[in-house]
Amino acid sequence: MSDIKARIDEYIPTKGLLYFDEELKYVISKPKIMPLKSITLEKLETLQNDAEEKLKQQEKLGQEFSTTF
Repeated sequence: MSDIKARIDEYIPTKGLLYFDEELKYVISKPKIMPLKSITLEKLETLQNDAEEKLKQQEKLGQEFSTTF
C-alpha cells in the first residue's frame, strides 16, 4: 500500500463565477489605559518648577543683600 500514491486532479471551472464569503468577526480587546501626561511632559514640568524655585531663591537672596547694604 505504501507504493500506491493517491492522486487528486484539480478542477478549475471555465464557466460561471467563484464565490468566497468571508465573515468579519469583531475581536474585543481590553481597553488601553493612556497616561494623562507623557513622561517627557512630566520631566519638562519638573525642570520648569526647579528653574522657578531657583529664580525665587535668587530673587530672595538679592533682596536680602540689597537691604543689608
